[in-house]
Amino acid sequence: MPFADRLNNVETSAIRELFKLLGKPGIISFAGGFPDSALFDVEGIREAVNAALTEEAGGALQYGATEGYQPLREQLAAFMGSKGNSGVGANDLIVTTGSQQALDLLGKTLISPGDKVIVEGPTFLATIQCFRLYGAELISAPVDGNGVKTDELDRLIAEHKPKFVYLIPTFGNPSGALMSLERRKAVLQMAVKHDTLIVEDDPYGDLYFGEAPPPSLLALSAQVPGSRERLVHCGSLSKVLSPGLRVGWMVGPADLLAKATMCKQFSDAHTSTFAQATAAQYLKAGRMPATLARVRQVYAERATTMGNALRRELGDAIEFVQPQGGLFVWARLTGAGGKVKDGAELAKRAIDKGVAFVPGAPFYASNPDAATLRLSFATVGLEKIEEGVGRLAQAF
Repeated sequence: MPFADRLNNVETSAIRELFKLLGKPGIISFAGGFPDSALFDVEGIREAVNAALTEEAGGALQYGATEGYQPLREQLAAFMGSKGNSGVGANDLIVTTGSQQALDLLGKTLISPGDKVIVEGPTFLATIQCFRLYGAELISAPVDGNGVKTDELDRLIAEHKPKFVYLIPTFGNPSGALMSLERRKAVLQMAVKHDTLIVEDDPYGDLYFGEAPPPSLLALSAQVPGSRERLVHCGSLSKVLSPGLRVGWMVGPADLLAKATMCKQFSDAHTSTFAQATAAQYLKAGRMPATLARVRQVYAERATTMGNALRRELGDAIEFVQPQGGLFVWARLTGAGGKVKDGAELAKRAIDKGVAFVPGAPFYASNPDAATLRLSFATVGLEKIEEGVGRLAQAF
C-alpha cells in the first residue's frame, strides 16, 4: 500500500507494545495514564445528560458550530475565570475533541516539514508523534522538578528560532514537574523577547494535592505585556470529569483560532454536540468543585503511599521528586549497589513479577534517558500500590 511519506516520521508506540503484555492474570498496572473510573461523578453526569435533553434537545442532538456549542464555551470561559484567567470570553476559545485534537490542530496550522519545535525532555508521547507526523524537527529542553530549565530554554530558542515551544507547566505527563512561578514569568518574557509562540498544555492543573499551583501562563500573561498575543492555552475535562466525553478547548490569538476552526471543520465538522451539551450542563450545575475535592484527596493519598513504598522498598536504587499533583511519579534508576539501571530492562523483569510500568526513554524527542520510568498511582488502590511496589523491588 503506497502510504503517505509523513508516516515515515512516526513509529508504533513502545508503550502500546508494552500494553499488549498487560493481559497476564493478576498484573498490577502502574502503566496507565488515565484517571480512575471509580471516581467519575456518574450521577452528576446522568443529571447533566437529562438536563441537556430536557432543556435543549435540538441543540444537543443536531449538528453544531465548528468552534463549539456556545453554552459550553460560556461555561468554560467562566470555569477558567474562576482560576484567575481573567479576560477569557466565550469567543476567545474553541472547543476541541479532547486537548489531543488541539495539538493536532496546532500541527496542521503551524508546522511545515522541517520546522523546528521545542518540547520538554521528557514530554507527552502523543505530542512527539503528532508533531513529527507533520514533519517537525523536535528539540528537547531539559526539565527538573521545577519544570523546564529556563536558562537552557532561552539558549535553545535563540539558537533554533522554533516555530513554537510546547510546555506542560503543571504536573506534566510524564515528569509530574511543577514549573515555579519565577520560571513561568521567565517563559512569558522569552515569548516577547524572541517573538516566539508558547503553547501551554494544561490537562492536569486542577489535580493538585496541597496548595494550588502557581497561576497558569495564561493567567500570568496579564503581568507580562505582549505575552498574551504569543500564547496558546490548551485545556481538557478528561482528567477531571470524564475522558469519554472528549471535551477539550484551546485559547489563542484570533487568527490562529480561525485557521484551527477551518481545519477542524475539514476533519470532524464539530466536537459531539451531545457531549458538549452534557459538559455545559454539568459545569452549570456547579458540581465541579466537589468532584475536584474528592479526586484530589484520593490521588494525594495514593501518591503519598507510592512515594513512601518506593523509598522503603527500593531505597537508593531509585530517585524521584514526590509529586504535588497530577497522576504520575517520574523516577530515575541510579544503579546503586549494582542494581538494574535500564528502565526498559526493568520493565521486562517487572512483568515477570506481576507489575507493570512504562519505561521513560520513549518520552524523549532526543537524547533519551534510559534510566527513567513513569509510574501512575491514579487507578490503583492503596493496598495494591504497596503490593505492586513490593513486586517491583523483587524485579531488581
